[in-house]
Amino acid sequence: MKKFSKLNSIAGIFLMGLSILLSCTKKEIVTPVYQVSPAQGASNSVVTVTGSGLQDLRSISFDNGNVKSSFNPVFNTDGAIIFRVPDDANPGDQNIVFTNANGYQYSVPFKVLGLPTIISVNNYNFKEGTTLTLTGKNLDDVLAVKFAGSAEVCTVVSKTATTLVITMPATTKYRTFLEITNQAGTITTLDEFVSLTNNFKFFDDAYQNGEQDASWGEAGFVSTTESKSGTASFGKNYQKGNWHQMGFGWNNIANDNYKFLSFWMKGGSVNIDIWVFSQQSPGGYDPFGNAGQKITVPAKVWSYYKIPVSQLNLWANGAAFNQIGWRLQGPDGQDEKMYLDDVMLVK
Repeated sequence: MKKFSKLNSIAGIFLMGLSILLSCTKKEIVTPVYQVSPAQGASNSVVTVTGSGLQDLRSISFDNGNVKSSFNPVFNTDGAIIFRVPDDANPGDQNIVFTNANGYQYSVPFKVLGLPTIISVNNYNFKEGTTLTLTGKNLDDVLAVKFAGSAEVCTVVSKTATTLVITMPATTKYRTFLEITNQAGTITTLDEFVSLTNNFKFFDDAYQNGEQDASWGEAGFVSTTESKSGTASFGKNYQKGNWHQMGFGWNNIANDNYKFLSFWMKGGSVNIDIWVFSQQSPGGYDPFGNAGQKITVPAKVWSYYKIPVSQLNLWANGAAFNQIGWRLQGPDGQDEKMYLDDVMLVK
């Protein structure tokens, strides 16, 4: 009986020691409890973490791409730490991962907000009521779109993460950038949008302002099967090996503070170099020495061009011009049809 009693005492002492050891171990590894405010934010925005066990925090990272956030451990306490969303944090839903001195990790959900990014648009020209589609990133939380430096507001028709559809308002502006605002802030588009109503048009769906076909080599034509916008475009067959011009003219146009010649052009079956000129260009109708007037038109697609009028010498020596053309020495191999749309002088 004494033997069993002794064994029981030893076992009791062992279990007591084990319990003390485990208790000490638990005290060494403090499990922090985090609360993050706000629950979302853009790059460089301030985030506050409150809770317990924060004194020994060693790292903070955003797990989409494992982007680290720098912080000064001297200033954090056991109950709070303040840091910023990294400039290079990847937008979207993710977790912020906190790691303490014992290697313990705890994560909380967070949404990094990204500024709107516009990569491409379906058109740069507009009238009142024109619907434009902008493609890019971080567009699903867009709050407003308006003309830069103006109170003129565009109507948001629909939006996804990568697509924004807007309707343009009436305006007296000749051209404008767009300001796009989402939860992360406001950006201004890099490209301008041009009013078809307020500028001098040579052609949109028909000849405008008294112009007529000034093509040679072969006459131009109005096409109702090809158009960038509206229902028609101006077309020309460039015969292989021959000199050709597609263009407009015979109406003296005085300089009314125009800044650009803009147009859409659809290429043929191969990439083709075109020279844009007027009768005022250096060399008159032989403009090929002026590289600033040369454009390369990609095959089979509509491409947008906005050329400073200073490169075209439209009003050389203050004189009005009466002809503008798109010229090339006929393509090799085969005839090529090309098309123009929304051709205008822009103030």
